[in-house]
Amino acid sequence: MIGKVRRWFQRLPTAGKLLVILSAAVLPLGLVLVLAATAGIGQANSALRANAEAQGRSAARAVESLIARNALALRVAASGALREPENHCEYVRRSLRPTSGVAENFALTDARGLALCASGSDRWERLKERVTPGDIRLWISQGGSGLYYRVGLADGHATGLLSSQQLRDAALSSQADVARIVVTDGTRTIRLVDNPQSGPFQPDLLTTTRRVGRGQIDITTAVPISRIESMDRVIILLPVLMWVAAALLSWWLVNSFLIRPLRRIQKAVSSYQPGGEPFHLPERLGSANEIQELGQAFTRAVERIEKSEHDMAEALEGQRKLVREVHHRVKNNLQVVASLLNIHGRSAGSQDARDAYASIGRRVDALAVVHRNHYAELEENRGIALRPLLSELAASLRGSAPDNARGLAIDLDLESLNTTQDVAVAIAFLTTEIVEFAMLTQPEQTVQLSLRRRNDLSARFELQSPALVDHDNDEPDRKQFERIVAGLAKQLRSTLDREPGKYGVDLPIFPPR
Repeated sequence: MIGKVRRWFQRLPTAGKLLVILSAAVLPLGLVLVLAATAGIGQANSALRANAEAQGRSAARAVESLIARNALALRVAASGALREPENHCEYVRRSLRPTSGVAENFALTDARGLALCASGSDRWERLKERVTPGDIRLWISQGGSGLYYRVGLADGHATGLLSSQQLRDAALSSQADVARIVVTDGTRTIRLVDNPQSGPFQPDLLTTTRRVGRGQIDITTAVPISRIESMDRVIILLPVLMWVAAALLSWWLVNSFLIRPLRRIQKAVSSYQPGGEPFHLPERLGSANEIQELGQAFTRAVERIEKSEHDMAEALEGQRKLVREVHHRVKNNLQVVASLLNIHGRSAGSQDARDAYASIGRRVDALAVVHRNHYAELEENRGIALRPLLSELAASLRGSAPDNARGLAIDLDLESLNTTQDVAVAIAFLTTEIVEFAMLTQPEQTVQLSLRRRNDLSARFELQSPALVDHDNDEPDRKQFERIVAGLAKQLRSTLDREPGKYGVDLPIFPPR
């Protein structure tokens, strides 16, 4: 029998083993806990409910007492004031001032409902409504800002106003632990206290309603009831012992079945380096079937990852070679086109044709320079370096200059900055257009190129030449040149700044390393 139970227990998953052992250990203590605590919990809950009812009544009585005290004080003061021929409000104020806790917001009307005077508020409701002498009328103000009370007198009426803050202070002065106090006259409502209970355990609320002023208003209070759900102070030591025993037993079980095997797996996974020694799991992984299956899953996952990384590396290398070959062929083709243009330009019959061939060849050569630098960029993946690109482009432009511009000087003041291929193409064409315009119009003057970083993401590129002084010239060639350079500047998403003898443009660059 014992052998069968042992084999059944060994076939259980780890969670099942933990449940069986903890249940067997905690069940006796749990039975003792339930039997011993039932009676005490019931008595304690009854006492707590009675205490909550008393607190609710106390808060409601405090509000009712405030209303009654103010109504009585106003009735006495107003009765004396109406017998005076004048200064009614001053008489009432003098009468109310010595009385502690009485508001001085009031209005007096005669027996016909005509206002005699008012104090403390500029808005009074229902002043013409009559009240029988000795009677009282209660209602909530429009908007719920306070509570009106009107007392009937022999010679008129007196109306007082208690603000919601005064009512709230009176309710809280009872020291009752109330979660909500609401005053309503059936139409309007004032929330004096609204404290939502927060925390993981929401207590029950005991709601009671007290009718005030012969049922004219209702004061509803909600008091939280703390319920005892555990054993009393003496028997509570038993759960502590139970928790200690369960914690120690749980720790031993979890440490033996889960923690140690998982740490061995973690150590093996952490020490594994892709491309190094093959991945091996430790032999001792405990008796938990789930841990052993997890180790096998790790081994299969690592094998798939290694195979996938190997395939991706081969594919990436093939793609890199293909892209490198494409850019290399594009660069060679552009150079072939530039050479053919140069050959045809030499055999052209007119000077205009030779100049046109040379102009086209310079632009094709500028594009070839960009592709050659982009081909080098593929090796470092840091964008196209502008300094070698512009240096190579300047040398190419001087080499393709016409005979009368062979002595053209191009001064370079360039920082080592990197940018994208699209920006590099626009900068190469912009430089070609301006340098060509300078060599054709004023070949004896020097062209200066300057490239300076402005911040981490932008730089300033400037070209200076005396040929750029008269940029407002309306000659057709000049207007065509201005349209071209302005269009190239738009490709950089920047505005071409024209100054006498200098053109400048902002361009995006890569941040420094």
